[in-house]
Amino acid sequence: MRDPVTILITGASSGIGAELARQYAAPGRNLILGGRDEDRLGETVQACARVGATTHHQIVDVTDQAAMADWIADADNWSTIDLVIANAGISAGTGGGSGEPAAQARRIFRTNVDGVLNTVHPALERMQARPRSTKASRRARPRGQIAVMSSLASFRGFGGAPAYCASKSAVRTYGESLRNALASEGIQVSTICPGFVRSPMTEVNSFAMPFLMDVDRAARIIRRGLARNAGRIAFPWPMYALAWLLAALPPALTDRGLQRLPAKAGPPPVAD
Repeated sequence: MRDPVTILITGASSGIGAELARQYAAPGRNLILGGRDEDRLGETVQACARVGATTHHQIVDVTDQAAMADWIADADNWSTIDLVIANAGISAGTGGGSGEPAAQARRIFRTNVDGVLNTVHPALERMQARPRSTKASRRARPRGQIAVMSSLASFRGFGGAPAYCASKSAVRTYGESLRNALASEGIQVSTICPGFVRSPMTEVNSFAMPFLMDVDRAARIIRRGLARNAGRIAFPWPMYALAWLLAALPPALTDRGLQRLPAKAGPPPVAD
């Protein structure tokens, strides 16, 4: 969507979520920001307010379905939400252990998958209740836009982070399916698939991260993709091409190499 007025972002206390909030911040723009770290979220809010944005923020856990529904309803009553970015997520792997603990895997799925559902559905219900545009033109303003945060790790499972890869794969497939399901209703859906981006999530990685990207550049790419209603916003392109190739090749050709890759640090999971 071009020029959204009111934007809701989860996981806005750090990383890509915080940087997106800063880049969208401008006079006349309303930002609805959620996160779990009060101090860091406060820093994001202050940075946005300094450049003239109006903010509405709350400490909220995306795994709490009732709390998320109440927060999104209150926020939409405050200012009709144009764009929802379901960004909150956590990551952890099998580094330092033998396999992935069940509790860790379940926590990752609760945040990365249930957290997206808990964000998307209350917002979607609000968007679907809005009147349709009477314009026949394809340029008619959409009823709303939803963006879900997946990852390039969603294209192929990696032994060093099983639950993370699987959860992001679920989010990607869900977002791409939802885009097709909602197109006739005038609701736009984009799926974001970043590679390695400098953030608290990647700071714990002790292994080499090819094409590691600064968070401000990543946010600019995401903003441009959302403005043109891109179905999939995947970057950087060399990593995207490699991820696509690994997904296309049969496991018999890729398993041995993938089994040699380093594992992501184990528990506790690190928040976006």
